[in-house]
Amino acid sequence: MATMSSIEWTEATWNPVTGCTKISEGCRHCYAAIMAKRLEAMNNPRYQNGFNVTLHHDLIDLPLRWKKPRKIFVNSMSDLFHRDVPFEFILSVFQIMEKASWHTFQILTKRSDRLAELAPALPWPKNVWQGVSVENERVVHRIDDLRRVPAYVRFLSLEPLIGPLNNLDLTGIHWVIVGGESGPGARPMKEEWVRSIMHQCKEQNVAFFFKQWGGVQKHRTGRLLDGKTYDEYPTELVTI
Repeated sequence: MATMSSIEWTEATWNPVTGCTKISEGCRHCYAAIMAKRLEAMNNPRYQNGFNVTLHHDLIDLPLRWKKPRKIFVNSMSDLFHRDVPFEFILSVFQIMEKASWHTFQILTKRSDRLAELAPALPWPKNVWQGVSVENERVVHRIDDLRRVPAYVRFLSLEPLIGPLNNLDLTGIHWVIVGGESGPGARPMKEEWVRSIMHQCKEQNVAFFFKQWGGVQKHRTGRLLDGKTYDEYPTELVTI
């Protein structure tokens, strides 16, 4: 499954895996779980298993058919490093990303422990960016796991940001995305949390991308911070 994306920091999504399980507070109002339930009700063949982890072997080579370069969010409807995804399948995904060198692939995981465990056995071409999600201080250890990964670009998705992150060590991190939770039951994000992260990025020379304020109706709150948008990307700041 691959579609053009409305996510602000990418251009397309590619889902060779669908389905996941909740592991931390950032998962409480998972948009992918809600969307999967809708798609199952619509008899979408990709979601006949609902939100159970499902491998789509026929979609593995899809990026090779996309000739125009684009930024691709890998598994927006799952987590590639979920325990139910075999290493052999993960390796196949990485091998395709290595072959499709004209694209930039953006991977996010909350399973940073398995990411760090498997990273030495995976290829890490420059067009593969690896990130971890960090929603509050309870899961900042994911950043330490990410630092162990030999990705050309390592990034953080601080979304949904549901608590302050005032003492971030961004050593070895090239990009930070910040966003508030959206949709039904969205928990509020405080302005001072966003400002603190923005200043920390500036002090540590890390690209800062502000995605959204969020809320039940995120289109009403927008993505302006101090009257401007922050759309920085890491490519010009990366030093290996």
